[in-house]
Amino acid sequence: MNKPMYIEVLGQQNANAPTVVFSSGLGGSAHFWQGQLKELCEKYRVVIYDQLGTGRSPAQLPKNYSIEHMADELQEALNKLDITTFHFVGHALGGLVGLVLAQRIPKQIMSAVLVNAWSYANPHTLRCFAIRKSLLASGDNAAYLKMQALLLYPPDWINANIGKLEEEERHMQKNFPDMDNLLLRIGALSQFDIDKALASINVKTLVIANKDDLLVPWQQSENLASKLPSASLCLMEYGGHASSISTPDEFNRILIEHLENVS
Repeated sequence: MNKPMYIEVLGQQNANAPTVVFSSGLGGSAHFWQGQLKELCEKYRVVIYDQLGTGRSPAQLPKNYSIEHMADELQEALNKLDITTFHFVGHALGGLVGLVLAQRIPKQIMSAVLVNAWSYANPHTLRCFAIRKSLLASGDNAAYLKMQALLLYPPDWINANIGKLEEEERHMQKNFPDMDNLLLRIGALSQFDIDKALASINVKTLVIANKDDLLVPWQQSENLASKLPSASLCLMEYGGHASSISTPDEFNRILIEHLENVS
């Protein structure tokens, strides 16, 4: 039997405080947002969580696992916390979860921020995930993690942070995610397609993309912004796929400015 999903409520604890829910990408870890917590917690109630089947939320995921399942899990967790209205910030796979929630419960979402996300899986991104699956099948977890870093970060950022990065990779190798769950999560994001429904999702949305993102072409974000009725596009020149980590100051400035404008 699966344990409850690990979730934390940080920052302002007043139930009337504006709430920001962060949802991570494929890794599913709340730790992904460490670079945002200090600034966001000063004014907001902040929710972070380990997605089911990842990190501190061990679970056996069903064979038909989908992004819709991930939205179900988060929605249930927020309901248990009596969080009924919130801003949503999702990175990559987390952004897909946000699109499903925005389609289902638009009146509960004050705004959505979609970071290097997409409405359907494009051929380039699918090729990247095919390589990831091949590395998983080979059993070479170390190579998988090195490949992951190449997809997430700019080359000069890797050079400047190589010691920290290698330390994290050693830790991740000792705590490598469940293989079956990881493959199911890759399958879920690969099959996701909400493109034809975008015009019906009327939630105030900021779409953030990085021109140097090696994993997800920035044009996928351009497509989102052009089809969502209440969306704007912010194109960052630098930061790779994980600009919230590689350029936290600029990312936080953009995010906080958006939240303040919506509020």
